[in-house]
Amino acid sequence: MINQSKSVLVVEDEEDILALLHFNLIKEGYRVECAVCGEEALKKIAETPPDLMILDLMMPGIDGLEICRRVRSNPETENLPIIMVTARGEEADVVRGLELGADDYVPKPFSIKVLLARIQAVLRRRQETSEKAAATEDLLVRGDLSIHPGRNQVLVSGMPVDLTFTEFRVLHFLARQPGWVFTRYQIVNAVRGDDYAVTDRAVDVQIVGLRKKLGHCGPYIETVRGVGYRFREE
Repeated sequence: MINQSKSVLVVEDEEDILALLHFNLIKEGYRVECAVCGEEALKKIAETPPDLMILDLMMPGIDGLEICRRVRSNPETENLPIIMVTARGEEADVVRGLELGADDYVPKPFSIKVLLARIQAVLRRRQETSEKAAATEDLLVRGDLSIHPGRNQVLVSGMPVDLTFTEFRVLHFLARQPGWVFTRYQIVNAVRGDDYAVTDRAVDVQIVGLRKKLGHCGPYIETVRGVGYRFREE
């Protein structure tokens, strides 16, 4: 069980939903801060980064996607867990949110029990990842690519590469078993958990982003048509 004294920042401009989330999170033992616009959210994050953020996409001023982008581009907050909650359920919005590094995506209307379970799942996955990273200092080397789980660091020919939390987990998952072919859903289950529903397109976006950032090491991740992806055997 995750320590529920963790802090949660709720970024939501609809008063009724904000009150509902605030009440239920407090009831579950979380410490809760609220923001009703993007500017206020960024200010609160800069002052005291929360343990997790619940973020609405449709915000006045700075919208949720831009908030996510800024959080992920800041080294001090790049690993902040983000759950997007929004009425916009189109695939394009899901893909864009994942591409920017969101950890989960819950469309409105939602069950508060489901959202609380998602919060627990995201915090648990982050905690498990940190614990595993702390427990191992093994450097994974594949050609010109070096992956250091303990430091959450990736180097290409000795130069650091800036990956999102999800991109790092996808790369590490594939690179640990070169030559093995994994379906998109196996990749999702490995890096996000069995309860995470996502489209094939969203997985493809993560792979495209990875290949681009890895430069000449991008082709190490191979597409197996009709199946999924694998990390090239040396």
